[in-house]
Amino acid sequence: MTERLFLDQPALTEATATVLGSTEQGVVLDRTVFYARGGGQPGDIGELRWDGGTMPVVDTVKGEGDAILHVPAAGAPLPPVGTTVHAAIDWPRRHALMRMHTAMHLLCSLIKGAAVTGGQVGADKSRLDFDLPNPPAKEEIEAGLNALIQADHPVRIEWVDESVLESDPGLVRTMSVQPPRGTGRLRLMRIGEGATQVDLQPCGGTHVARTGEIGAIRVLKIENKGKQNRRITIAPF
Repeated sequence: MTERLFLDQPALTEATATVLGSTEQGVVLDRTVFYARGGGQPGDIGELRWDGGTMPVVDTVKGEGDAILHVPAAGAPLPPVGTTVHAAIDWPRRHALMRMHTAMHLLCSLIKGAAVTGGQVGADKSRLDFDLPNPPAKEEIEAGLNALIQADHPVRIEWVDESVLESDPGLVRTMSVQPPRGTGRLRLMRIGEGATQVDLQPCGGTHVARTGEIGAIRVLKIENKGKQNRRITIAPF
């Protein structure tokens, strides 16, 4: 099992870890700050360093069971099993992804009552697809996004019993990605508090601490991708 340090410490950029497995397909560590690709968010890149070697990590993906694979660059040296390594992510890229992922939750909060049919987080631009008959006004969505960003709402991760999904199935907005079941715990991402709550959804991704950290966002385009599918693409200014 790989301990996922990023789940509770998304701003942690590096950590020491022990190598549990080491192949060309990926290096497995006992703990990691590297986010594994999933839920529309890309895997982290960065490097593993140890006495006598450095391995560039070009992707991070889920492996067997609870393992996370740190994918090495072609031809890179591999750390031997049992080695203590220093794992460091590409923080500027990760932070850009965190900002955009949180912005996507804000976008979702503006499209009331519509299920999310797909999405992709990117550092330069991101998109969400909605099950929606009519496209919203581009200018209104952009203004709404930036108002929520400027309000600097707190963003908080909470762990609850997964049985909450039985009593409140409306927490899940996504049709394409469902939260994992069977662990007994559910990770929620809450934006805002009390009367000013903006969004509350299950999410396994990484996010900024406050919406003001996102910076200004623009809506690039709103497209029709089917009879009831509307794609909204956003990007940082």
